Amino acid sequence: MATERKHLQLRELGKTGLKLSCVGFGASPLGNVFGRVSEEDAIASVREAFHLGINFFDTSPYYGGTLSEIVLGKALQALRVPRNEFIVSTKCGRYSDGFDFSAERVIRSIDESLGRLKLDYVDILQCHDIEFGSLDQIVNETIPALQKLKEAGKIRFIGITGLPLEVFTYVLDRVPPGSVDVILSYCHYSINDSTLEDLLPYLKSKGVGVISASPLAMGILTESGPPEWHPASSELKSACQAAAAHCKEKGRNISKIALQYSLSNREISSILVGMNSVRQVQENVAAAVELATFGKDKEMLQDVEAILEPVKNQTWPSGIQQS
Repeated sequence: MATERKHLQLRELGKTGLKLSCVGFGASPLGNVFGRVSEEDAIASVREAFHLGINFFDTSPYYGGTLSEIVLGKALQALRVPRNEFIVSTKCGRYSDGFDFSAERVIRSIDESLGRLKLDYVDILQCHDIEFGSLDQIVNETIPALQKLKEAGKIRFIGITGLPLEVFTYVLDRVPPGSVDVILSYCHYSINDSTLEDLLPYLKSKGVGVISASPLAMGILTESGPPEWHPASSELKSACQAAAAHCKEKGRNISKIALQYSLSNREISSILVGMNSVRQVQENVAAAVELATFGKDKEMLQDVEAILEPVKNQTWPSGIQQS
């Protein structure tokens, strides 16, 4: 009998037929990307996530030099539930030793990933950060290679990820309709930057599902502030810091307000959040349930938006110059 899932809203992903939990489990922290996470804590986090209704888990061979995939694979195996009860997305093209979107490499990549994840197939395979490769190679070589993997049953759906939004339109305008099932955008649907919203009608017209990652804008919308390597301008960082301080002063947490802001757009199927502890999982799910029950904290959201207005939609460069 299927495990009962009633805690989190499920949303359809484009035309795939998949229904993703509105909060997705970002597994990059399981690769020790943000500090060491014990295998025990990682497995407990995944178990708690599944128990609370998260059915979507996203990883990549790049995260922690394949460690994220390995640990996620062990954690999913430990659930001991039917394979169709969870949805797994991994990536290809970006590795700890660099980028390679060649057909030969991505075909080899999925076999390696399946071995680490201990799975027969992944639900979604995404070309990882395509702005660092040749977009014409993605169109003419990588995606046709992924189509063959789809036919072979190793992957169910094909996706592309990247920071600059224009990479999505470039590729989707040049591939046959239906070749790409989903896009994963990050840092473009949060309180400080909502430019993904402008692209949603276009993506819908292409029949493409939308996943958004980094509702906290890679740590910039947190009380502790961003990591040192964060590429945002000092102006953007200090504005976010001021917004976080204002929230704290009012007894609120900016991270929760930011997550609820991102979750409130139902055109986006899932908001991916990096998680590495049972506590983080519980807090994220509680924020989503609270939003569904009571709606957004409009007053605090207005305050934060006013503080961030001077830096609204400010982003940073990513990738190579496309010829």
